[in-house]
Amino acid sequence: MLSKPIPGSTGDVLICLPSPYVPHPATGLLYFPRFLAKCAYVKAHGALPPSYAKNYKRGLDRFLSLHLGIDPAAVEKIVFESSTSEEIETKLKTLLPGDVRAAKWNRELVQKGMTPAGREFLKEALTAMGCADRAEQIISVPDLIDFDEGRIE
Repeated sequence: MLSKPIPGSTGDVLICLPSPYVPHPATGLLYFPRFLAKCAYVKAHGALPPSYAKNYKRGLDRFLSLHLGIDPAAVEKIVFESSTSEEIETKLKTLLPGDVRAAKWNRELVQKGMTPAGREFLKEALTAMGCADRAEQIISVPDLIDFDEGRIE
C-alpha cells in the first residue's frame, strides 16, 4: 500500500486553495488561481498558516511574477483593494502584460522539481512527510503540493 503524508508533517494544510494545475480562466496560466486564492486568504484571515506563509509571494508565487514581469505585491494589492472577483480580473488586465506567454509558463511550472537538484528536494520533502516510497509518482513541485493537500492518492 502506498504511503500518505504523516498528518501535520508539513504544518497546516489548506485544502481550500486550488490545485496548481488549475488554469486562470482569463489567461490560461496554471497556478495563478492559487496565488490569487492565497492573497484572498490573507485578506480574509490576516495571514496564512506558517506552512504557507514561508512561500507567500516567494517560491512559485515569485516565479510566476518574474515570468510576468510584475511584483507579487501588486497582485496582492489588487486582491486586497477589490470587493469582487470581477473587479480583481478588471484590475489584473491593466497589470498583466499583453502576452502572458501561458504555454511557456505552464511548461516550466509542470517541470519544476525535475532537475537533479529538484529531484533531491522532492525526495527530502517526501521523506519528511513519511512518504519516501512515493518518489516515482510525485515527480514535480505541483505534484508535491497536490499530494500534500490530498488531491493525489
